[in-house]
Amino acid sequence: MNAFGNLLWIILGGFIIAIEYVLASLFLMITIIGIPFGLQTLKLADLALWPFGRDTRSNSFSSGCIGVLMNLIWIVVGGFWIFLTHIALGIILSITIIGIPFGRQHFKLAALAFTPFGREVYTQKA
Repeated sequence: MNAFGNLLWIILGGFIIAIEYVLASLFLMITIIGIPFGLQTLKLADLALWPFGRDTRSNSFSSGCIGVLMNLIWIVVGGFWIFLTHIALGIILSITIIGIPFGRQHFKLAALAFTPFGREVYTQKA
């Protein structure tokens, strides 16, 4: 079921979201200061391309002051707008019964797009 959901996700716009994340990552990696932000954006691109059957969890980096500082900088630089985009798409997709799983994926991506530092992506056990 995850493979079918991922295939539909790619066809219905997931590929475009992943491309946006990759382009943002390349733009962020132009400077040395932006490299950590670019790496996190690549994680977002990977999850945005194949969201079904995967989830995120906090790791040990999430409770440290560096992780909090990086998340605050990320929110100011652009994470807030990505977060709002995912929330809007999630609400729009959740209007129909068929779109609810896709809306849930956007809400999952919204949480990760708001605070990506200190989170890791893992594959859920079937």
